[in-house]
Amino acid sequence: MPVFDYDPPDRFVAGAVGQPGARAFFLQARGQGRITTVALEKFQVAVLADRLDELLDEVLRRTGGRAPVPASAPVELADDAPLDLPIDEDFRVGTMALAWDPETSQVIIEAQEATAAEEEDELFEPDEIELELEPAVLRVRISPAAARAFSRRALDLVAAGRPPCPLCGQPLEPEGHICVRLNGHHPGGMSA
Repeated sequence: MPVFDYDPPDRFVAGAVGQPGARAFFLQARGQGRITTVALEKFQVAVLADRLDELLDEVLRRTGGRAPVPASAPVELADDAPLDLPIDEDFRVGTMALAWDPETSQVIIEAQEATAAEEEDELFEPDEIELELEPAVLRVRISPAAARAFSRRALDLVAAGRPPCPLCGQPLEPEGHICVRLNGHHPGGMSA
């Protein structure tokens, strides 16, 4: 199983390529003269950012505020630059895990490659013999401040997509929106 390990990376960000509604999302780690880029879904970016903030808030709570965890993202760590080029996908993320290392006061983020069982799009012939290989893993160890900065950028990235319908919360399409809350009818006065 290839493990792409960054302890710590020079840069670790979430990014997207494409127009809202047709964006591809990535996590990208850079360090030691190499770049690892993994693809994931928009909801995975949002969940990762939310869980990072929850983890850091819990560390603060449990340590009575003694842990070196900033309450918000430090301005000096803001990274608004685009993803590094070329964007060569190393693998597609299936599962992710977060952990707090109290020994080093670091956040550990692991993104594991999607397995064949997780890939719904893949079709296999019944007679096909498949060797189960260990999935690849991107493992990143970052400071709490870097984790807050990552989370802020990731949440901004997710929010920069299509605006949600005020009635059902589904993304509004440029060509219109059929709202499930209105039984499939276009909302009156809303071009949605």
